[in-house]
Amino acid sequence: MKKLFLVLAMCGLTMSSMAQETTTDPVQKYSVATNSFWSNWFIQAGADWNAFYSNEEHGAGLSRSPFKSFRSAPGLSVAVGKWFTPGLGLRTKFSGVWGRTVIDENKHSNKYWTLNENILFNLSNMIYGYNPTRVWNFIPFVGGGISRNCDYNCYAMNLSAGILNTFRVSNKVAVNFELGWNWAENDFDGVTSGVNNRGWDSHDNKLYAEVGLTFNLGKGTWSKTPDVDAIKALSQSQIDALNAQLNDANAENARLKSLLSVKKEEPAPIVKNYSNTPLSVFFNINKSNIASRKDLVNIQSLADYAKENNSNLVVTGYADSATGAADYNQNLSERRAETVASELVKMGVNRDKISTQGKGGVSDLSPVSYNRRATVKIAE
Repeated sequence: MKKLFLVLAMCGLTMSSMAQETTTDPVQKYSVATNSFWSNWFIQAGADWNAFYSNEEHGAGLSRSPFKSFRSAPGLSVAVGKWFTPGLGLRTKFSGVWGRTVIDENKHSNKYWTLNENILFNLSNMIYGYNPTRVWNFIPFVGGGISRNCDYNCYAMNLSAGILNTFRVSNKVAVNFELGWNWAENDFDGVTSGVNNRGWDSHDNKLYAEVGLTFNLGKGTWSKTPDVDAIKALSQSQIDALNAQLNDANAENARLKSLLSVKKEEPAPIVKNYSNTPLSVFFNINKSNIASRKDLVNIQSLADYAKENNSNLVVTGYADSATGAADYNQNLSERRAETVASELVKMGVNRDKISTQGKGGVSDLSPVSYNRRATVKIAE
């Protein structure tokens, strides 16, 4: 009965702490997205104070207080685990090193280890919703595993249960306080004889209180699930905006078509005469590529005129006679004419409307560099 009162007192203390959190740390519940396998891992290291209760104690009149020095001893533990959701996780825990087993009036020290697999239930997240900055989390656990008494070379299966409390220090570190119970087979203490009773007294038991640190590995938080309704609303507003733009574009297109039809009905404009003075494009010595693209500005105006009036154009290439042989200059002048003809084609003039010729080397202009040119004019 004393043990039952002790367990109830521990639960009452834990639940009162949780009640205090609900008033000081209200959290709005929301769904979280699933993380990758490599996220939300953690490792733990701690020190405990443990007390053993063997099945041989029943009826022996020995004190059962866990605070008696003859039955308690310090211990160590390490664990590794992973949270699969904010409320559900698994942990593999190794603990042990020192223990004291009470079998008879003589007190027996032993060395042991326990390896357990625990299922963790973070009730703080399950009940009050996930909160990455919550200071305190209440995490009951159950599980089972194997224990070994090294002094007696005995192995025993065991069940485990307890409460893990974590207190957040940062996103990566938490302090943990754990109360637990291991319920092992009755020969774990190396003694197979004794009174076999039901329940608590029929097995070897270990109670422990542990303090340690938890270290989160990799990503330790959970992201909110996207708000599907908000996304749908946003998408619909974007669709409405695009439809409005499309309607405006259709209206503008109809207006332009109307203006174009009116323009076609208007009489054709009177074609003005164009001064047929040849326009020049200059080249560097021994080159057939245009020296300055600025020379094409006036050529563009002439090309537009030719397109509007269906006129033919004549392109004449020149080289300066002061440099190069006559045959070379002839070829160079023809290439310069073709270069300008290609530019006219780029401006929209039909190639069939352009004729080219080369005049070879000349000395008509001064200075001599002015002879390195090609001219464009309306065909007469």
